[in-house]
Amino acid sequence: MGKHTITEEIVSLEDNPIPNSLIKKADLLPDPQSQLDSMKKKERPMLDSSIPYRNLTDAASKKESIGLLIDKLDVETNIRYQRTTEDTYCNVYSYDYCYYGKVYLPTVWWTKKALERILQGQEEKAVFKQTVDRIYSSALHDWFLEWGASFGWERMHTVDEIQNKVNTNGGIGLICAKRKQKGLSGHIVPVVPETETNKAYRENGVVVYPLQSQAGKLNYNYFSEVRKDWWNDELYSSYVLYYHE
Repeated sequence: MGKHTITEEIVSLEDNPIPNSLIKKADLLPDPQSQLDSMKKKERPMLDSSIPYRNLTDAASKKESIGLLIDKLDVETNIRYQRTTEDTYCNVYSYDYCYYGKVYLPTVWWTKKALERILQGQEEKAVFKQTVDRIYSSALHDWFLEWGASFGWERMHTVDEIQNKVNTNGGIGLICAKRKQKGLSGHIVPVVPETETNKAYRENGVVVYPLQSQAGKLNYNYFSEVRKDWWNDELYSSYVLYYHE
């Protein structure tokens, strides 16, 4: 997201390298100002009953409802995800995609001091700019490595593997890349189920560019070949692939 990075007060991978069973979600309450047609309150869940959640009945219902969700969020046109002169909103779109996909991806995360208290067994409430602050894409890369497993995320090793899991089971897939230069934007993008009209790009039957959906400098409801293997760009120091049922 944009030129910003996570504040220095947010815990880093080195601060606490082992996932802990005491950890809990950093959830803010939905806000009436957080809407698809607004730039406000992007750090909070939306209050919009017309946005469909992922239907967890079976794999078919999961994939069908993901398609409906992508259509409704419509990242290409809705105001919430449009770039500004200061920022792009890959993390906001990925957060919304996961929120309505019924899996946890943080849009804010605990400050270092709040996290220390939580890991000591103390109760802590998520209060914006006090106990939690925004978390951006480069920091989400480290969050996955440290905390992802605690919230049900499974690390994948190839884009072929993650595309096949998403296609077969209707789960949530993400690619997250960390920027080499501290303070500049990383990137995070959902890997989504293939449809009759939208396909991953394969060579010899193996996925080379998965089917994705993104907010960024350019927004796409669906894409594969158009951005090639962006995660291998020299701008990024590392990338991770994660999947959640």
